[in-house]
Amino acid sequence: MVASFKTFLIMNYKFSENYLDEKTVKWSPMREGAGLGMAELGEIKKDMVVLGADTLESCRAHHFAKKFPERTIQVGVAEQNLIGVSAGLAYAGKVPYAVTYAPFLIGRAWEPMRTTICYPNNHVVFVSSHAGLATGSDGPTHQMTEDIALTNCLPNFTVICPCDAEQAKKAVKAAYDLKGPVYVRNAREATPVFTTPDTPFEVGKAQVLREGKDLTAIGHGYMVYWLLQIAEELANKISIEVINLHTIKPLDGKTILKSVKKTGKVFTAEDHNVKGGMGSVVAQFLAENYPVPMKLHGVYDEFAESGSVKDLWKKYKLDKEGTKEKLLEFFKDERK
Repeated sequence: MVASFKTFLIMNYKFSENYLDEKTVKWSPMREGAGLGMAELGEIKKDMVVLGADTLESCRAHHFAKKFPERTIQVGVAEQNLIGVSAGLAYAGKVPYAVTYAPFLIGRAWEPMRTTICYPNNHVVFVSSHAGLATGSDGPTHQMTEDIALTNCLPNFTVICPCDAEQAKKAVKAAYDLKGPVYVRNAREATPVFTTPDTPFEVGKAQVLREGKDLTAIGHGYMVYWLLQIAEELANKISIEVINLHTIKPLDGKTILKSVKKTGKVFTAEDHNVKGGMGSVVAQFLAENYPVPMKLHGVYDEFAESGSVKDLWKKYKLDKEGTKEKLLEFFKDERK
C-alpha cells in the first residue's frame, strides 16, 4: 500500500508530497544537500572556510568554492595535511569545514584527527561523501562502513547521519553552532528526499516519524526511508514505530527508551558495519538501561564486492525488500 495523500504530518514532522511513492518522490544525493547547505551558510558566516582533498566537485563543495574562492583551500590528495591545516585554522579562530570521501577523511586521517582536533576539542566540521555501500562500483576501498565506529569512539565528537539531502543541508548548517569536532556523514547515491524545508531538525534529538506499538525500528541515512515504507506495507500485520536516529552522538536515550518500553523489541538498520555502528550504540545503551530483544541489520562484518548500488543493496539486503525480510524474520522469531 502506498500513501497518496499530500504533505503528511506525524509527530509534527512534515513529509514531502506522496513521500512513500519512490516513483514520484524526488531523489537527490545527500552530498548535494550538504554542498548547497555549506554554500548558503557561507553567505552569513564569514569566518567559515572549506577545505578539500582534490574532491571538491564530487563532494559538491564546489558550490561553496564558486561563491567564495578566497575561503576555499585545496590541499590535494593529502588527507593528513587536510586535518593539520584544519586544526591550525581552528586555533586561529576560523570555522573549517573539511570535505572529502569518508574512507579518506575519517579512515586515512584518523590519528591526526584524534590528536590535533579531538584531544584539544577544536571546532572542525568534517563533511563526508561516499559513505557506506551506496558508494557502489568504486569497491571496498571507497565503501566506508567503519566511519561511525571511528568517530563515535573519540571523545568530544558529535556524529550526525542525515536521512536525506534536505536534512543534510540542515545538518551542515547546524554544525557551525556546535562545539568541538563534528562529523556529518553523507552518501554518494541519489536517495529519496522525503523531508521538507519545514521539517524540524535538532542535533541530538531523535525523530519519531511514525508511531507504533509492536516493534521499534531505528535507522539513519536512507535506511529510514525504507523503514517508513516497510511500516506502511506491514501496517495490517505489525505496528512499527519508526525512529530517525540522525544523531548517533550524543545519543537521544530518552526518546529511544520511551519507545522501547512501549514496544519491547528493537530492529536497527544502517549502511554501516553492524560492529561499532549505530545499532551497536543503541544496543549498549539498552543493555545498560532496559535490555530487550534486538536485531542489528547492516553490513555483517565483511568487505563488499564492487557493483552498481542497486545490485549491492540487493545482495547485502540493504534495499527495502532485503530489510523487510530481515525485520520479518526477527519479529516472527520473537513471537514464537
